[in-house]
Amino acid sequence: MERRTTTLRVLLVDSDGERAAAVTQGLAMAGCTVVAVSAGIDDLVQRVRDTGAEVIVCRLDDPSRDELEGMRALHRDEPRPVVLFTEKAVPEQIEAALEAGVAAYVVEGMAPARVRPVMEVAIRRFRAHRKLQQELAAARNDLAERKLVDRAKALLMRRDRLSEPEAYRRLRRMAMDGRKRLGVVAASLLQENRAS
Repeated sequence: MERRTTTLRVLLVDSDGERAAAVTQGLAMAGCTVVAVSAGIDDLVQRVRDTGAEVIVCRLDDPSRDELEGMRALHRDEPRPVVLFTEKAVPEQIEAALEAGVAAYVVEGMAPARVRPVMEVAIRRFRAHRKLQQELAAARNDLAERKLVDRAKALLMRRDRLSEPEAYRRLRRMAMDGRKRLGVVAASLLQENRAS
């Protein structure tokens, strides 16, 4: 999620209207736009979609299992950096929040002046985590594709009595002729062999 300007679109979750107003004002002074203020986590995914929020800032005195589940759903369906301000530093609760996708867990104090710097750290942490997830997914895909290619080579070697380099060249030629990825051709060859 790349920011196009310095203005961040923030969804603020805080059941205390007076505090939410002060934080909204502080965020505005820090160059953020609070696109919505919510008293709770209900329908968080839909609210993020409706508002186009880039960052979620939550003030929850004691995050409940349901609230953390709402954050987990957000992390799964509409990943965004989530900053959670709370009063409690219970290790199990911190761990549960981080597992639910919270990028920053801040104990004691949601002073308006603190929110923007904490958000910036959370955004960077979120982006680093997303990049690692994407790299891991790409590595898993590459490994799966290599396994398919190795199995397809073994099939060609056995079936057509080819050497390993010959089998690989044949797979490559099939991929180039069909303008397909090598893994797709390998999977198709293996599927055809199973069907016959």
